[in-house]
Amino acid sequence: MASKNQNYVVTGGAGFVGSHLVEALLGGGGSVTVIDDLSTGALANLRGVEGEPRLRLVTSKVTACRDLPEMVREADVVFHLAAAVGVEMAVNEPRRTIETNLDETEAVLRAASEAGVPVVITSSSEVYGKSQKEEFSESDDLLIGPPHLARWSYACSKLMDEFLALAYAKERGLPVTITRLFNTVGARQNGSYGMVLPRFIGAAREGRRLRVYGDGEQTRCFCHVSDTVEALIRLAQAPAARGEVFNIGGTEEVTIRCLAESVVRLLGSSSVVDLVPYDEAYAPGFEDMRRRRPSVEKLARVTGFRPQRTLEEIIRRTAEG
Repeated sequence: MASKNQNYVVTGGAGFVGSHLVEALLGGGGSVTVIDDLSTGALANLRGVEGEPRLRLVTSKVTACRDLPEMVREADVVFHLAAAVGVEMAVNEPRRTIETNLDETEAVLRAASEAGVPVVITSSSEVYGKSQKEEFSESDDLLIGPPHLARWSYACSKLMDEFLALAYAKERGLPVTITRLFNTVGARQNGSYGMVLPRFIGAAREGRRLRVYGDGEQTRCFCHVSDTVEALIRLAQAPAARGEVFNIGGTEEVTIRCLAESVVRLLGSSSVVDLVPYDEAYAPGFEDMRRRRPSVEKLARVTGFRPQRTLEEIIRRTAEG
């Protein structure tokens, strides 16, 4: 649980994961300043804490926030979640993806290092790139695709965030923790940015075809947002986590085709599942990761926590909203 009477800054706090984190921090008795430009987040995501006197909302890009140094200086912990969202944005707007991820992160790290305030950075499982390992661990080598495929701009920008954060830790003594999130899902997630489970659920509810890209045999592991938030808070409270990288994700592996079929079955939908070639869904030459299963042993060792929710429970809770 969050610590009572502590002050937090959450960038991207009106987004999907960010809004759930804000609720948890407030629920634990903390005070939260949210910085969000609402480009992908929404005020509706914070409706459950609207009017809470311990919540302050600043509508701004991190890089445009004049009071950022003061806000960070008054915080006990900064959670940096503001970022470009989803592979579709990386494919369609690679420049925006790169600039957003790098510039916003550097602004947070600079402010935090000047104040000596701990930072938790949210990176992504995308940094593992095209690795074919059965399970990804934090010390693995990374294999990123070529630069002419814009799909990899997101992975590279998030990886540079990690390098930058660890550089601040080494050179300026910044207490920073890096987390790699694996397919976090739950209420308030928007399928507009290519997020697969809310996209499937939305189609199944309306009786539309569920579009599965490629051959459908690529596998993923899903983590409910409540587990992700619990892991983020625990890592923020663990001194042993500083200067380290941690996977956060579920470990129950499922093919995307099976995921679609499970959604149809659990929602009692009449929808059918279609296979759609990547070239049709994205652009010629699109490359996908065939597997993405995290090792969460390091997370469990340092925090005593590992995500436990089953895939069926995750689907049902996400569909319930």
